[in-house]
Formats: sequence, C-alpha cells, structure tokens
Amino acid sequence: MRIVYANAGGPAGHPDASPELADVGRYARRVVRRFVAQARADEQPTFRSIVAEHLGRGVEDLPVTEEGWPGYEHVNVQRALDAWLAGDGREHRLVGLTDYRHRGQFGLGDLLAADEVSRMHATRPGATTRVARASGPDGATEECLRAALVLASDGEERLAALVRGPDHESDQNGVRVEVVATSDEAARAFTRSLRDLALERNVYRGQVVSFGRDMFGERGSLLRFRTRPRVGQDALILPEATFGDIRRQVVGVARSRDRLRAAGQHLKRGLLLYGPPGAGKTHTVRYLMSELADTTIVELTGESLHALREACSIARSLQPAMIVVEDVDLIAEQRDHYGGETPMLFTLLNEMDGLDEDADVVFLLTTNRADLLEPALAARPGRVDQAVHVPLPDAAGRRRLLDLYRGRLELDATRLDDVVERTDGVTASFLKELLRRAAVVAAAEGDDAEIRVGADDLDAALADLLDTRNAMTRAVLGFQEETP
Repeated sequence: MRIVYANAGGPAGHPDASPELADVGRYARRVVRRFVAQARADEQPTFRSIVAEHLGRGVEDLPVTEEGWPGYEHVNVQRALDAWLAGDGREHRLVGLTDYRHRGQFGLGDLLAADEVSRMHATRPGATTRVARASGPDGATEECLRAALVLASDGEERLAALVRGPDHESDQNGVRVEVVATSDEAARAFTRSLRDLALERNVYRGQVVSFGRDMFGERGSLLRFRTRPRVGQDALILPEATFGDIRRQVVGVARSRDRLRAAGQHLKRGLLLYGPPGAGKTHTVRYLMSELADTTIVELTGESLHALREACSIARSLQPAMIVVEDVDLIAEQRDHYGGETPMLFTLLNEMDGLDEDADVVFLLTTNRADLLEPALAARPGRVDQAVHVPLPDAAGRRRLLDLYRGRLELDATRLDDVVERTDGVTASFLKELLRRAAVVAAAEGDDAEIRVGADDLDAALADLLDTRNAMTRAVLGFQEETP
C-alpha cells in the first residue's frame, strides 16, 4: 500500500517521501551501527583506564589533592603549569574533555568513577580546548586550557591533574586543579609548585588593574588591565607644600623602602586627598600612578568595593602596591554586603589595619566630602597617616594651568592678568574648557590654517561661560558660584 501525504513536498520536503525497500536497508544499517557502538563502549578508553595506565596502578584508593584560585588567576595558573611542565626531565601529554559543559560541578573523582551509572553520564576523553585570557594592557592575551587532563612524568614520579578554568556554562567560577599521583608527596609538591610559580610569573605584577562588578553572574570578580597613565610633574599644578606632602608620603617612602625597613619603620601607609570637586585629586592620582612605574596599582570604585578583600590580597602578594579608592565618601554609609550592618567604609578601614606594618602598600583615598569621613577616621585612628587638602588653583596656579593647556595654541596674553583675576574659584577643567572655546571663537572668525586666539576671543569665551544660561555648564566644570 502506498501512503500519500497531503503535503505535496512530503514530511521531509521531498516530492515523494513514501517508504522504499532501500530505506529499510539504511535503517537496518543504522540500528546495527548503534548496537555495535554500544556493545563496544566498554572497550573505548575512559579517564579511569587512561589514568590507571599512566600511573601503572589502580586508582580506587588514590587521594585527590586540590588547589583553587579565583577566576581572574586563570592566566597565572596556565603560566605556572607551562613552567612546571617545561622543567628538566619532565614529559607530559594532554587529554581533552568532551560533553562536560552544562553538567554542573564535577571533579577528578567523578572522571575516575567505576560504576556503570557514573560512566554513562560522565564526560569522555576528547580534543583539548583553549580560551584566550587577558595577560596585559592594550589587548594582550595568552591561550589557557579550558578543561584538560594533564598526564605528566617527573623522573620516577607520575601524576594526573585535572585542570579546569572558569566557565559560566558549567557553573565553574574559579580555577581548579585536582591531582592524583604515584605518591601523596608528589601530588602536594606539584600543587605547591603551581601556587609558587603562579605568584612568581603573575601577569598583574607592576600593572594597573581594576575590578569589574562580576565575571559570571554575581559570583566572580573580573580583574581588568588599565593602561598606566603618563603624567609628568610639570603637568601637576598644585601648591608647592601640597605637592611636597603628597610626594613625600607616597613616592618618597617607595624610594627609601629598604632603608626605612632597616630602620624598623613601617611602610604601610594611608593617604587621604580631600577638596572640592575639580580641584585635581584624580589628576594627582594619575601622576602618582605614573611616577610609581614598578608598583602594582589596584583601583576600586564604589561599585567594586565588594572585591575589597581580594584587592588587599593582590596588594599583599604583589608588593610594592597601591590601592586607590576614589570618591570614598560615596561608601561612607553604604552597608557591607557580607558584613550586614557594617558600613563599607569601616570594612575598608579594617582591611587597611589588617595588613602587616612592613607591607609596602599604599592606600590612596580621595573624597569631596571629608566631613562624612571624619567620624569614621576618628573612630579608627592610624589607618590614614596623612590627610592632604587639594585646593582650587590660586592665581599663580591658574596662570600655570592656562600656560599648560594652551599647548601649541598661539595666544595673545596681553590681557591674561584680567582673565586670571576673573576666574577666581574655577577649576582646572573650567580653564581647559575656556581655552577650547576661545579657539573655537577664533577659528570661526578667520580662515588661516593656524588658529590665533586674540585677547578679544579669550574675553568672549569667558563671558560666554560666565553667562547665566551656562550655570549648569559651570557646575559640571566644578565652578563654585559665590553665595550672596
């Protein structure tokens, strides 16, 4: 009997999808192949048989040694593994994992399971896969194992290590290494070496890094590389005494660290920069980052203070280091997500107190609202060694800023004294915008290739910025309006 489908194309889109004798043969061959594959499944290599063969013994009673790192340490663990495997007299091969994603948490013990149910649902050997992880600023990356079994020989000792990197699809947030070996000491020595080498070859050492909110959901933190600023001393316009206090406390201690340690003086220090918005606190921070070229910098903002403990751990491990918390007043009353009723500021101060006195770590805090911090600092004395007021530029500072920001711009300075006088109370950002607007005015008035800013152009730009319609612009630039 022939079956005719209502759909002219048939269920598979063919003009005629009626069964034929050849179809029966094809189906039979498929059934046979599936039967043979299932019948021979026990003959295929499993992780249990591979590891047992490599170690030359059964794996039933072997203890598993484990080590773990945060997800952002993936590249450092890979560097450590590569360095260890390259050691004299060592040989190794890699076995990849297939069908392991979306399976949730599993470990080396699961791969070595002997019972039938475990083997039916377990991942199987396959090709190794790698993923690119950031290893430096400006897009530098290194290839890291996503998940693999490392079979290594070190002289008479043999070991098998399961290496897994972070993978949100498998609910794997950190980096884990699980090891079985021909001796317990060999396994422990391997994991100790990995931890030491990961620290020794750490890609974050001497870099500027900052924490993102999360790497995978809300469970992991992402450490991002930043390009180190290049700000020379001539670009930092501060009163001489203010500059001296800041440089002595941060750069001076760093330059004299060995002699200070020898004299029994502590290196851990806290510096608070306070002053009105736009006074140059952030610019000062950038200068210090530039000056401390060999120092590890960890930047924290209000939204990333959840990683405060991790930041302190990084700073402790990668000394000399500086932890920067800008606008710390924003977390003065914010509650610690993990500490309940404890304000985040108190958590920060406690972390500062927790570092050893001889730790070469600087805590650099900035704020526009020192009044919010003063009670907390008074309640926990000794965390901040010096508070430095960063004022708005005085007349001499405003003149220096105008000279700095003009750059290659040709400027008529005949009435510059009047401009300096009329800009009392402005910020550096205001003066930078003033010169830009004057250049725009001059460009609109002439067609010469080179822009020449006349005194009238500068006066017109200043009048425009001081006009009542630009009150919001002045506020954005940090200008403090006089109160009647």
